[in-house]
Formats: sequence, structure tokens, C-alpha cells
Amino acid sequence: MSSTKQIPLPFGTTRSIAAGRTPVPEAASSRGERLRVCHVSMCLATGGLERLLVEFAKRTDRQRYDVQFITLGEIGAPAEEIRALGHSVTPITRASAGSRGGQLRALARHFREHRIDLVHTHNTYAHFYATLAAKLAGVRTIINTQHGRGCGNHWKQRLHFLLANRFTDRILAVSEDSARLCRQQDPWSRRRIHTLWNGIDLRQFAFHGPVSAPRAISVARLSPEKDFPTLLHAVQGVVKQFPDFHLTLVGEGRERPRLEQLTSQLGLNAHVEFLGERHDVSALLRQSAMFVSSSSTEGISLTLLEAMAVGLPIITTAVGGNPEVVQDGVTGHLVPAGQPARLQAAICAHLAQPDTWQAMGNLARTRVETQFNIERMMREYEETYEQLCGKT
Repeated sequence: MSSTKQIPLPFGTTRSIAAGRTPVPEAASSRGERLRVCHVSMCLATGGLERLLVEFAKRTDRQRYDVQFITLGEIGAPAEEIRALGHSVTPITRASAGSRGGQLRALARHFREHRIDLVHTHNTYAHFYATLAAKLAGVRTIINTQHGRGCGNHWKQRLHFLLANRFTDRILAVSEDSARLCRQQDPWSRRRIHTLWNGIDLRQFAFHGPVSAPRAISVARLSPEKDFPTLLHAVQGVVKQFPDFHLTLVGEGRERPRLEQLTSQLGLNAHVEFLGERHDVSALLRQSAMFVSSSSTEGISLTLLEAMAVGLPIITTAVGGNPEVVQDGVTGHLVPAGQPARLQAAICAHLAQPDTWQAMGNLARTRVETQFNIERMMREYEETYEQLCGKT
């Protein structure tokens, strides 16, 4: 006769679990049906994570998987893209549920009613709440993807990560650097933490190679962690040596007014152009000679991969997953974060050697083709699904 134990969950909830066995509904693998997979993220508004979720909606094999999406916060264009592809997007926000406890119960109810086989959470907030809800609902398999550097910097994020991982079958980090940090933050789960690099759709970013004019581009959300002030101060020094240098900034964010003011203060209005959010990034990359980034933290940057796919040399900071993508001196140049003088020197050294641009661009494209394409990424995720759900 099996004994039972009470597993305490937040908000005064407990669940009875048979010792050594969790009561769960029959798995799709034994029913001979498609696996029911539910992705859960904090939001579906804008950013690299959301763009990857759109790729999951496009590319997951519909003959083997029934895929749906839940957002715990803001929704926007990515959610509409996913819906247009025929997948459901369900907002379950704290405001709509009335409380965090209500949000947890609503998540569990959704998983139960839709007979979800596998919950795939993204980053730490969604990981914590969706994992607890999945256990309440009796979901058999839970995986998490960490899209940044580790699980977060705040003690609460680390606690949430530790707790959720107790019930998680696999934690996937988008870079070796992120996997290393995740193992440091939760050494008890180190054997379940693996690296799975991001990928991009190479068909959307046809090879072009760098133009001959001294034009740089940077594509990113205008937020503090992208550290655009460092880039602008570096550009101030660059234009003294290369007066024709021009930088295009693509992206929107709360830092834009401050960055535009700094651009004016540095006397760079004739050299720096703010384009805001754009949907023709591939075309803009083809008008550039190099991609530059001054970010203070990264997982695996999709915009960096896109620039390499077009055939641009990369000048970026040696943070996060960037050194896993950019081969210093081969496909671009790596510099320390937060050092405008070092970034300026790297840009100037690159501008002084235009005969190397094409070769670097060629090698950049080859690296993305072999290591960071979306087909490879999706194949590895689906193999993980099959393995954990007992279908291989």
C-alpha cells in the first residue's frame, strides 16, 4: 500500500502525492495521439524570446505535436502572429485572475482541461508559476528554457529557480555561459541543465556581405542592459579618425530620449540615426558594413546571428554567449564591456582594414549556417520532447 505525502505549494495550497509516484493523466504517447505541448512565457509583446516562440509556432511538427501558448502578461504582435498560424494564445494575467494564487489556479485548470502532456516554460517567472501549476494539474513532463544569462540576479529569482527545478525534467540554457551560471545557481540540478543554442531562419537573411562604405548598424531594444551610451562615446572617438562613419540604431525602448539627448551632447547628430522599431531589418543589414553592439549582458543574441547570416563582420562585447558566436579575429572582434575606448579602438582598427571585411563576412555566414540555424534548434527541441515523454 503506497503512502502519501503532502507537498506544500505557495499561497496555502498543498497536493497529495503518492510516495515515488505522481498521479497523472494518461500520456499522449500511450494514447497514440499527438503530444499536447504548452509554452508559457511572461509576455508575448516584443523581443528575442517572443520571436523564438513565433518560430516554435511556425515549425513544430503538427503531425506529432498539438502546440498552444500562454502568456502571463503583456501581449502584442508576436501573439497575433501565433494566432494567425492557427495556435491558441491564452493570457492568464495576475490582474485577470485577481491574485497570484488565482493565476496559479487558472494555469492549473487550463493544463488539466486541455490535458497537457508537456509544459515548456521560458525564463524564471513563467518557470516558477507554470511549474507549480503543472504539478497541481498532474502534467507529466516539464522543461524550461533560460534565454538570458542564468536565472536572474535577484534573490527571489534564484529562489524561484531552485524551487521550480525540483519538479523540472530538463533545463535548457541558450549558451554555455548561461548553462554555467544556471549550474552555479542550482548545483543540485546540474545534471539536468544542458545547452541548446538559439537558431535563426536563414531564408529570411540572405547572404549579401558588407558594403564598402563605413556604415555600422546596431539592432536592439533601447534598454539599459544594451549600454548604448558606451557605443555613442566610442563613436565620438571614431568620427575623429573616420569623419564619414555613420551608425544606424534600430530598435525602440525607454532609453531612447536619453540616448537621443546624449547623441546631441556628443555632437553626433550627423553620424547617428535612430530608426525606431522596423520590420525590414534584413534590408537594413544589407546596407551596412559591420554590426556593432555594446551590450553588458547577452544570452545568444538573435540580431547578432542575423547580421552574421547577411555576411557582416561583428564588433561586440565579450559577454554572455557572444564569445560562443563570434570568433575573435575571424568573424569579428570582441572587446570588454563598458569600455568606450576599447570599443572605439576595435571599430577604428576594423575600418582601417577594409580588405578583410568580405572574408570575415563569408566566415560569419558559414558559422551561422553550420551552428545556429533554426532547423537544428527545432530538431534538438523536438528530440528533447520525445526523449522526456518516452517516445524514443
